[in-house]
Amino acid sequence: MNQSSVQLLHSSTFKLISLARIVKVSEIRSMTHSWIPSSLELKVRQEYDRLAGIYDQRWSYYITNTLTFLKQCLVLSPTETVLDIACGTGELERLILAENPAQTIVGVDISGKMLGIAQHKLAAFPSVSFQVASVSRLPFSNHCFDVVVSANSFHYFEDPTLAIVEMKRVLKFDGKIIILDWCKDFLLCRICDFILQWIDPAHRQCYTQKEFHRLLTTAGLTLKHTQKVRFGWFWGLMLATAQHN
Repeated sequence: MNQSSVQLLHSSTFKLISLARIVKVSEIRSMTHSWIPSSLELKVRQEYDRLAGIYDQRWSYYITNTLTFLKQCLVLSPTETVLDIACGTGELERLILAENPAQTIVGVDISGKMLGIAQHKLAAFPSVSFQVASVSRLPFSNHCFDVVVSANSFHYFEDPTLAIVEMKRVLKFDGKIIILDWCKDFLLCRICDFILQWIDPAHRQCYTQKEFHRLLTTAGLTLKHTQKVRFGWFWGLMLATAQHN
């Protein structure tokens, strides 16, 4: 077989894999739903619609460091289907697809303008899709994702228990949930949490690692890996990986 034939075979194989993944995404998204945002979700949406155009640039250091760390913790198989909750402008998707351009990923967020940035950024990747949706009412059937991930957003969730229950519902029985968020065990995070509850109407609350773990286990999940991590002198976060009991 000459070099041209090999290149044609590789190209055809990649197209077939991509087509299969597009079908897979369409199947995942087939469940219809109606969602009326709460007053808090409307505030979060308004804030991030306003910030969408400058978000990546303003928070460049924070986004790069936290999402690069999270990407390393994911350890994804190329065939796994990923749901990214509160995906924002799609930076985690960009990092994942840079390593595996055919990874099937669905990103959801309540800010349509943030998703608009994500869609434009990743238009060349047919295996990724984005949808406006709330973590409290995910528009997907039961047990359809291998990995459910959420980064830097848990402190915005109005009902954290319901959020975890919904993540668990759409997770396959052998899948994993990975959440990275601010940790109130760090003094500066505790101060930020106190101030934001007074000045930011979109902010809900931060949690200690103990509180966070209790939320996960109460929802019927088993903790597989946990850690605290600091980025620079300011940001203190916690990560948890959990699975069905």
